[in-house]
Amino acid sequence: MRINEIGSRPRMRLVFLIGGCILIGILLTLGVLAATGMLARGNRQAMIHEQGSAVMPFDLDRTTHVFKSTEIGGIETVIAKDPADSQQIGLIQQHLEHETMRFRDGDFGDPASIHDTGMPGLAELAAGAPKFTFSYAALPNGAQISYETNDPRLIDALHRWFAAQLADHGHDAMGQ
Repeated sequence: MRINEIGSRPRMRLVFLIGGCILIGILLTLGVLAATGMLARGNRQAMIHEQGSAVMPFDLDRTTHVFKSTEIGGIETVIAKDPADSQQIGLIQQHLEHETMRFRDGDFGDPASIHDTGMPGLAELAAGAPKFTFSYAALPNGAQISYETNDPRLIDALHRWFAAQLADHGHDAMGQ
């Protein structure tokens, strides 16, 4: 038995060495992801997805947000991934029409509750709402809100807000 004990010690050391190397590799990978923001970004996107589901009546997995910056503002579109999904399309249209009315009053409470009040551009948009023209349009596969202003400061705030939403929504959104 003493011979087996001696023979097993080098194997145990080898197992611990390999396990230690794997653990170090995992920790280094997590460190790189955290340092580049990829780990936090993934966690934030999951949090945004969950909070968005509490605010938006449509299913984020069955829809896509599209943010298009323009010279005079931008266009936010939400479309159903399945153009025949009339339930999602109706929910999108209802929500964006309601949000357009709220934005006209400077009420950006829903985006703030999803993304937080410190979201880039959000405070400027709420304060500058009277200088915007917000237009709602129903689309065959969803709806859109157009944001227009001639104030360069507000255009910049809107573009920053769109960029922050793109980052936060991850695979649920796309830019144009």
